[in-house]
Amino acid sequence: MAMEHTVSAFEQELKVLGGRVAEMGGLAERLIHDAIDALKRSDPDLARTVIERDRLLDRLQRETEDRAILVIARRQPMALDLREVVASMRIASELERVGDLAKNIAKRVVAIQGAVLNKRLVVGVEHIADIAAEQLKTVLDAFSDRDDAAAHLVRQRDGEIDALYTSLFRELLTYMMEDPRNISLCTHLLFCAKNVERIGDHATNIAETVHYVITGIAFDDERPKADTTADDPIEGGALP
Repeated sequence: MAMEHTVSAFEQELKVLGGRVAEMGGLAERLIHDAIDALKRSDPDLARTVIERDRLLDRLQRETEDRAILVIARRQPMALDLREVVASMRIASELERVGDLAKNIAKRVVAIQGAVLNKRLVVGVEHIADIAAEQLKTVLDAFSDRDDAAAHLVRQRDGEIDALYTSLFRELLTYMMEDPRNISLCTHLLFCAKNVERIGDHATNIAETVHYVITGIAFDDERPKADTTADDPIEGGALP
């Protein structure tokens, strides 16, 4: 009876961790959508809401990590059980970074409020963001369902986001070269696009974690990449 109680308690702790990751995932998805919506509508108030709500994601990440560490210390899990607990920590960390990237986009929206945006370029950022958000949702479902095939698909599709980012990167550079007055605004959009591309990278990181949880082994091939902006100096585009 004592053993059954211990197993039942551990299973409940795993469910709590999974629920916390799911909560973080839903919030991260919402932050992405709201940040891009704020950009599309030039809505600094919505952008400030994204910036404020990112604090909740940070808090949830810390709480998830603390809970996972406590589970390891108390239960000393092994094999699959240990991988699941560690995966919860890893995914929570990835989602916290996704929130930071959505917050960075929101900060750009505040910085360029009042500017007249080129709708075509904004649509380009929005298109990449839609795919990145879809990737994130798919991989979080894959973690919940322990679906290795879905994780594989997310990892393979990362190259699509890279290719779209490369295309938009070149288009934005062209606008800047054609008219120096476009440089400031296009630079902000370029940072937004880079943040979105990196959200796709974090979804792929989660896919690799999901694969490891299910199989106990890491991918043995190189991650597919299609970002050819090798000299791109942009690393997230964070504003203070």
